[in-house]
Amino acid sequence: MQQQISVVTLSVGDLGRSKRFYAEGFGWRPVFENQEIIFYQMNGFMLGTWLEGGLEADMQRTALSRPGAFSLAHNVGSRDEVQFVLDRLGAFGGRLLRQADAPPQGGLRGYVADPDDHAWEIAWNPAWPIDPQGFVTFGL
Repeated sequence: MQQQISVVTLSVGDLGRSKRFYAEGFGWRPVFENQEIIFYQMNGFMLGTWLEGGLEADMQRTALSRPGAFSLAHNVGSRDEVQFVLDRLGAFGGRLLRQADAPPQGGLRGYVADPDDHAWEIAWNPAWPIDPQGFVTFGL
């Protein structure tokens, strides 16, 4: 089986509030949207934000909310960008979870929660180069 992820879909309570965070905060452009879901084309996969009720119905599950059970990461190209992105996302509905600081392995990282409490690590890791298409390569 090919080692890849096609789509990550996040449950959201308010599609407009979520779109403000992702489209205005990150500056990402939706490639599809309707009254229930918005898809963003990423570097090699899709990110979806789907109203909680619709996602629950599609999965045939209830009570999907469990903030903090995972985190997503957005790597940036320089140390200075970490704080800039944390501040920008805060201005568009994000909530700072952890100030930017240096982890033991090096680099710089901080955490912000989106309006639905999904955690995003904003990180710069000098050992993980980012190519022009936004692909991060593990390189120690």
